[in-house]
Amino acid sequence: MAKLPVLMYHDVAPSTSEGLVISVRRLEEQLKWLSEHQYTSWHFSELEDLSTLPGSKNVVITFDDAYVSFKDLVVPLLQKYELKATLFVPLGYLGKTDEWNTGKVDIMNAEQLHSLQPDTVELGYHSFQHRKYNELTLEETATDTQCGFEVVKKHKLSLSPALAYPYGKFPREKERYTKFVEFLKQQGFSYGLRIGNRLNKFPFPDPFKIQRLDIKGEYSLGKFRRKIKYGKII
Repeated sequence: MAKLPVLMYHDVAPSTSEGLVISVRRLEEQLKWLSEHQYTSWHFSELEDLSTLPGSKNVVITFDDAYVSFKDLVVPLLQKYELKATLFVPLGYLGKTDEWNTGKVDIMNAEQLHSLQPDTVELGYHSFQHRKYNELTLEETATDTQCGFEVVKKHKLSLSPALAYPYGKFPREKERYTKFVEFLKQQGFSYGLRIGNRLNKFPFPDPFKIQRLDIKGEYSLGKFRRKIKYGKII
């Protein structure tokens, strides 16, 4: 089985680079490295049709929360280096701010999401209220999901069958997890993303426990490269 690193980013800033915020310079350094080393980037909708991956250099690039900075700062870099990314959208906050966090960072509205080129950017689900699934009952998860679907329908958005769990949290107890995954499949989801900080095998042994590599703003290029290669062991 091939190894498939799934990268997780959040906000991008002109100069700040710490924690969940990465500077444009450091992000470009990383994307340039992926391009120069001939990594193939994938959308989750493309992976559905694959049973194997070509070659040994494959990657999925993801950004959470649909900040306006993604449109302004990330998309030009993706196009420059001919890479693609999945943008996970918290559907209850379109055109608002990150109210679950600082409340100061602007989130894209529907018009801005529509302006993204689908060949470069694939949209994915990041829940409606940005709450931890492990703290919700199945009924609350169903309500949250339905609210998200209504936003998608209202704004005629096209989203992939991938769901990034807010904070990477999902029910861990066996029975709750089984029912949670059954529900997600019934709603048309094919993938669920946690954090985990480990490399995935492809095909995914469990497509609802896909692990992502948390790329911090302070990482040097060397640390980024080691994480791509080894995952949590850096």
